[in-house]
Amino acid sequence: MNVSKRINEMQFSPIRRLVPFAQEAKSKGKKVYHLNIGQPDIETPKEFFDAVKNFDEKVLEYALSQGLPETIESFVNYYKSFGVNYSKDEILITNGGSEALFFALIAICDYGDEVLVPEPFYTNYNSFAKSAGTVVVPVLTKAEDGFKLPSVEVLESKITPKTRAIMLSNPGNPTGAVYDMDDMLKVKELALKHGLYVISDEVYKEMVYDGLKFTSFSQIEGIEDRVILTDSISKRYSACGARIGCIASKNKDVMQQVMKLCQGRLCVATIEQVGAAALANVSPKYMEDVVVEYEKRRDTVYNALTKIEGVVCDKPRGAFYIMAKLPVDNAEDFCKWLLTDFDVNNETVMVAPGEGFYATPGLGNNEIRISYVLKEADLVAAMHIISEGLKAYKK
Repeated sequence: MNVSKRINEMQFSPIRRLVPFAQEAKSKGKKVYHLNIGQPDIETPKEFFDAVKNFDEKVLEYALSQGLPETIESFVNYYKSFGVNYSKDEILITNGGSEALFFALIAICDYGDEVLVPEPFYTNYNSFAKSAGTVVVPVLTKAEDGFKLPSVEVLESKITPKTRAIMLSNPGNPTGAVYDMDDMLKVKELALKHGLYVISDEVYKEMVYDGLKFTSFSQIEGIEDRVILTDSISKRYSACGARIGCIASKNKDVMQQVMKLCQGRLCVATIEQVGAAALANVSPKYMEDVVVEYEKRRDTVYNALTKIEGVVCDKPRGAFYIMAKLPVDNAEDFCKWLLTDFDVNNETVMVAPGEGFYATPGLGNNEIRISYVLKEADLVAAMHIISEGLKAYKK
């Protein structure tokens, strides 16, 4: 008996595939600092848990396929705070941002269609695309250029009759890049010229640093009907386990078609939606404090990396990730070695190998992604371990 060609072509998550080695290290009594995954350690707002505790229905019913009205309303009000006006029928609640991305691809792409994606990119974009029968066409961006998009001419050279969309995360995972107006106007020009959609993954939109102002693709005039926004409460409210996200678009036809997919999976979990809706009551100070904390953590990791001989990285302006080139030939081997053969005072580190964040073969094999989601003291210890580990590994 054979499995499908489609599932065979999917990759295992590079973020999670070293987990068995981390578990083995822990079984031997080692402490492992997890810098491999975007799981914040910041407390989830109590408003979420209070709403769940106060849920007092006698029957746990299906929610509406489009989402609970109060959850949709909470997203409507949230976007208004960014100057973006969505009506209630322009937002559908999804099982995290992941389902929103998957639904977007299914809704606009036929089998064999293509989407342009700046690389390095969130590794699951490949998985979502493969599942939808869509081809990811990578567009290389470089740390030395701040991961800016290349010229319109380079982008346009990747477009074929099968191209349906440009898909990107802003701020970027794994790069931490924040697209400026120059980048956004390049995307707008190509979307209009070639009739393309823009799938904008904006789950890190609040997490921008150094006084930078974030602009959403949904705020770019002239392409409102082409932008498909995907979002989630996971990162901004440290609520990854709730799995509450949304897909939003001014394109009524797209949203009507996505509704079929929402109905097909019945609904998003009711109780988690109740908790998510209550996040509309969280004080703005919560997010202000979160941004200050992440900016400190970014500086801690970046400053430590710049002091390690042979390491090359760009200072990220958003999200909570850093991509770094290491003075090694095989970063995945180094990441595994940290877990299996190295420790400092019985402590070690888990990071994500960079190769899985690229679609172009051969790229990223000397890179890692570091997720600075731990408290500052833990990051200091973890970066010391990486520094000492590189010295020992190169010997």
